Amino acid sequence: MTMHPTLQRAFTNRRVLKVISGLNNFDRDRVAAIIKAAELGGATFVDIAADPDLVKLAKNLINLPICVSAVEPEKFVEAVAAGADLIEIGNFDSFYAQGRRFEAAEVLELTHQTRVLLPEITLSVTVPHILELDQQVQLAEELVLAGADIIQTEGGTSSQPSHSGSLGLIEKAAPTLAAAYEISRAVAVPVLCASGISSVTAPLAIASGAAGVGVGSAINQLNSEVAMIAAVRGLVEALATTRVLSAN
Repeated sequence: MTMHPTLQRAFTNRRVLKVISGLNNFDRDRVAAIIKAAELGGATFVDIAADPDLVKLAKNLINLPICVSAVEPEKFVEAVAAGADLIEIGNFDSFYAQGRRFEAAEVLELTHQTRVLLPEITLSVTVPHILELDQQVQLAEELVLAGADIIQTEGGTSSQPSHSGSLGLIEKAAPTLAAAYEISRAVAVPVLCASGISSVTAPLAIASGAAGVGVGSAINQLNSEVAMIAAVRGLVEALATTRVLSAN
């Protein structure tokens, strides 16, 4: 597996920012606005639905590496043929609201199936936050053995902050930060901390052992491209500050 050189550098420097448009977001205009804001704001790469038409759209609009997300391995094949640079089994958040759970055995099986179809592509896999923390760690180790190149954590959508402001943002990120802390100590591949992350908690993700963060709703729910660009820049600056602090 050869990772895209831009991604390789960012993962090595531990300042990765992935902007997620949404696994079920097939609105071309909306996806276009999000990914353009991601590039203008300085994101490392974008994560869009595994749809070949969306991949072609993204390739025409931006120069960032393009990740595609799905929970059906066959969807990756056409998306990669259309030019996707890497793939992600995950972004499970949209399914939890429907009562759809992803257990460890299913995620591991999806990973095996995907690797059979696409043995060379860079593969990221999300560890479901519905698992107990020790089970998340065990699954992460098994996913790496099955061929995962990046492990992503989640959990922000399930947490219910009892405070507002910065304390509330930290409470919201606590589940994914805890998972990143434990998993990053158990596996040798990069860990991406996603779900419930903000510019306040992005530095905490890096301090917890993550190589970067994935951010969706904090950007894609904003109503203007200017606001989205500003949000991306805020996250990039937060990650850059983390790097300076860790270097001293």
